[in-house]
Amino acid sequence: MDHDAIDKDAFDLMRDIERQTPDEIRRKRSSHRIAVKARIVVQPGNSSDLGKLKLEGVLGDISANGCRIMTALPLRVGDIYRIDFRDALADLPMTFVRCVRCHLVREGAYESGFQTFHALVLPDDGGLREEAEILARGRSERA
Repeated sequence: MDHDAIDKDAFDLMRDIERQTPDEIRRKRSSHRIAVKARIVVQPGNSSDLGKLKLEGVLGDISANGCRIMTALPLRVGDIYRIDFRDALADLPMTFVRCVRCHLVREGAYESGFQTFHALVLPDDGGLREEAEILARGRSERA
């Protein structure tokens, strides 16, 4: 590949990133996001690496095509992870996702965005939030 083409692509991508505002990013989303607060577990997508990481996080929102999670450690952008939503949201299966962004919010708090490989079928907004709240209350009462 021609180095001039790579340089032009990189420059164009950087200009595109500079133009992105939160409103612009929301307009580009392909599906509706549902705000949900629920505890979940993130693990490596590769079965041979499953024992290397079991990171608890907080689900912030979810859509048919992805989700946003807050964790205490940074996750690697581009890596594939498995997220088991069943403890937080019983209707959703364990899902493989790719980390598409991760940034430091404050020391010990990292926000990561994930993209699914297959669209999730989500219950309606109210039902999803209510289910997460019921499950969260049940866990706190058992603790």
